[in-house]
Amino acid sequence: MENQIFNIINDMAGILNGAQLKRLQEVLISRLAQGNEETIPVSNEEYMNMFLTAKRIEGCSERTIAYYGMTISGLLAYTDMPLRCMTTELLREYLQAYQQRNGCSKVTVDNVRRNLSSFFSWLEEEDYILKSPIRRIHKIRTKKPVKEVISDENMELLRDNCKEIRDLAMIDLLYSTGMRVGELVRLNIDDLNLEERECVVYGKGDKERKVYFDARTKLHLQDYIASRRDSNPALFVSLDAPYDRLQISGVEIRLRTLGRRLNLHKIHPHKFRRTMATRAIDKGMPIEQVQKLLGHQQIDTTMQYAMVNQSNVKASHRKYIA
Repeated sequence: MENQIFNIINDMAGILNGAQLKRLQEVLISRLAQGNEETIPVSNEEYMNMFLTAKRIEGCSERTIAYYGMTISGLLAYTDMPLRCMTTELLREYLQAYQQRNGCSKVTVDNVRRNLSSFFSWLEEEDYILKSPIRRIHKIRTKKPVKEVISDENMELLRDNCKEIRDLAMIDLLYSTGMRVGELVRLNIDDLNLEERECVVYGKGDKERKVYFDARTKLHLQDYIASRRDSNPALFVSLDAPYDRLQISGVEIRLRTLGRRLNLHKIHPHKFRRTMATRAIDKGMPIEQVQKLLGHQQIDTTMQYAMVNQSNVKASHRKYIA
């Protein structure tokens, strides 16, 4: 039945406008369903599971897939309306209710909008719906606060107060390469090329790229590896037996604890990544090369990570404009 409907819709696409095609689709589904009682419609939950399966095949992480699932499940719990019949007005109403119920920021609501947009765009691409109803709901405008980076002085404080050679190697590797914390914990010792001061990391979607570290990081890594007495192939392991691979939460807790002990504001792995990007741009590295180092698909993402130093902007204005 579904193939018949889509064939009819395609045949009429050059004659009817979008609203008329949508109405025709609704009438066909209604009438044909009445004449074919044995046809079992696909439920909203089944469409969601199909979408999540597609995202898993595309290489999305389980964390990302879980976020998609939670977001879509929230919408499906809000209304039992079939996905084919959902309208832009209904989705606007849901986003407004979501913000009021959870008291969340505009950034969070826009993340929900973006996830739902991916879902409905997939339904449209797979010909499960005629047109995505969320297409007309644009990005929610939000204030962009200036995010902090780690100053040179605070980096020295962190280095000087590392009691473990592992932690010193860890923060210098994050600071020097700008890699993600998820990439850090997946590293094995064999992934390092100490001679060339580089290593291969596997980013989002298991995409492989090279990152580079400085001479100081190389020395700290050599000292740390030489101090190891275990046989775990992981680069960073727990300090105590059985010396398991360090997890993301372990890195986050370690850095947060160190930062609080030194009264430094919000020390976390991602801050090292942002600091690296900002330093690179401030020192004149082309943004396309920074994008390559960070493993971003879109250059706009790189620009959001990097905060250009205002004094450099002033100096450039005097050089090129004044």
